[in-house]
This record gives sequence, structure tokens and C-alpha cells, in this order.
Amino acid sequence: MRNPKANLIKNLFSEKIEKIPTRNGYGEGLVEAGKKDKNVVALCGDLTESTRTEYFQKEFPDRFIEVGVAEQNMMGLAAGLALNGKIPFVSTYAVFCPGRNWDQTRVSVCYNNINVKLTGAHSGISVGPDGATHQALEDIAITRVLPNMTVLAPCDYHQTRRATVAAAKYPGPVYLRFARAGTPVFTTARTPFKICQADVYWEGKDVTIIGAGPLVYEALKAAQELKKDKISARVINCHTIKPIDKETISRAAKETGAIVTIEEHQIHGGLGSAVAEVVVQNQPVPMEIIGVPDRFGESGEPEELLEHYGLVAKNIVTAVKRILKKK
Repeated sequence: MRNPKANLIKNLFSEKIEKIPTRNGYGEGLVEAGKKDKNVVALCGDLTESTRTEYFQKEFPDRFIEVGVAEQNMMGLAAGLALNGKIPFVSTYAVFCPGRNWDQTRVSVCYNNINVKLTGAHSGISVGPDGATHQALEDIAITRVLPNMTVLAPCDYHQTRRATVAAAKYPGPVYLRFARAGTPVFTTARTPFKICQADVYWEGKDVTIIGAGPLVYEALKAAQELKKDKISARVINCHTIKPIDKETISRAAKETGAIVTIEEHQIHGGLGSAVAEVVVQNQPVPMEIIGVPDRFGESGEPEELLEHYGLVAKNIVTAVKRILKKK
């Protein structure tokens, strides 16, 4: 395995760690993908600034389509473009795509297995004051169930940029989720990233913590905290939720004997469910899933909501100590 510390910036646990919205990484990655391939086009549902698709619009105005508030129509347009050799990126909030246009995604895109890239901005609960109607907590569940769909949840700004560029090259439908609020930047421009390959960011032998999206940072903070109690925790960034890296997860289960997952999503059908499917079929061990417990979100500041719903490092530490008693 790679040295995990080589993947991370030096001030990993500094209070002054830089915070950048992962959506910025999407906007920059989309421009980079557009420069590399003239077939990359972008469609947006009246949210070019919020999704950062405006970066692409300014760079390639003739390859940008403003569809307006018509997400179902937008997916149909994207399917037609893909069938004619283009690589369309569909951009809006995750509650609208894949939420509102799931039927068009299923039939027009996945059934035909065509090269459409769905991007869900403002995913998770940390959208904040926008409240439950705009907090996508079910998007992983409804995309990973679709045949032919690849599901990505990158952990920070740098990884979102790289995931966007990689998605443009990756064949078939891809769903990429990212957040609104600024989140810690803890990888670098050179941190390895490969679709379908989970990354071990912290070595450990007593328990494995598996995260996706910005909450991987909370997993790393938890691992650091657990060291004080002489608990050695392995931390895995499972940025590709489908197809999931069965080998890395099964090996971690075998070598550490317990798993805790953390995600900014419902506990049903998300990362935890995907990991559990691997564990129960390959290397059964005690496991606990941390996420939103079968309820809708509510308005509040991002940090307050993550604390309120138990999605921070101290909750991971508690779960680890609880599950170690079951080993």
C-alpha cells in the first residue's frame, strides 16, 4: 500500500486548514475536461453559478446549453447528445438530478448505457439553511441501484476536480455528487485517484473506518483521536461507491475485524449498505453504519447540522469503541 501520509497535506489537523467547496473542484474539472476533449458539453438547469458550471459556460459558450428549470427535459437532451457522440455533463442540485429526473436517467441513459455524466450539487445535509427540500440524502441509493451506473463521492476540492476529469474519460453513465459548503482540503493535486479503487489514507489494525465525501476528513480526525486510547484505526476513502472496491474492503475486514462507515446520506441504501453487502458476502465482521437515521434534514448552518445529526469525529470514536466490544 502507498504511504498514506504522503497523500495528505501537512496541516491535516490544523484549525487553519483551508476550506474550499467541492463544487469549485467540479467547475474547474469540467473546464479541464473540456479542454482535453471537444466532445465534452455542459447542460444546466438554471443553476450555473451555484453548480459552478459557469466556469465552463465562460470558457466554451458554444458547448453550453441552459435548459432552465426542466430537469427531465435536460436528461432527454443529454441522452440525445450522447447518442450523437458528445459527452454531456448534466448539472443541477442533487435533489433534482437524480431526484426529479430519475425515470429519464433510468430509461434514456442507463437502459441504453450511454455516455451521460450526472452531477448532483448541494448533496448531503450541509446545504444548511436551504432545508429538507434541498438536502439530497437519498441520491446514492437511487443511483447505485441502476444498472450500468457508476457512482462517485469525492472527498474534497482536489479530488472532485480529478473525479470530474476522470468521469469524462470513463465509459457509460456516471453520477458525481458534491457539496455546497466549504470543506477541508486534505488531499493534494498529486494525490492518486482512480475510479473503482478505494484509497487507504491511514493505516490501522484494530478497526476500519470507511468514509466517502467530505466526511472522510472526520474519519481521519477520529483515527487521530483514537490513537490517544491506543486504538489503531485504518481509514479508507471509498470515493467510488459503485462499482465498489471489494478487494480493499474485504482485506480491511479480515485484517482489522470490525468496520464503521460514515456518510452524509441516509443510512439506508448508501455507502454503509454498499460496504455491508461486500462484508456479509466475503468477510463477515461486526459493523456499524453512521449516517442520517431515516429522517429528513432541516435548516441550520452546515457545522450545526453535522453535529446535530451525529456526523462528526466524536460520533465515529463512540461507534468504534462500541463495536470493538463485539469483536
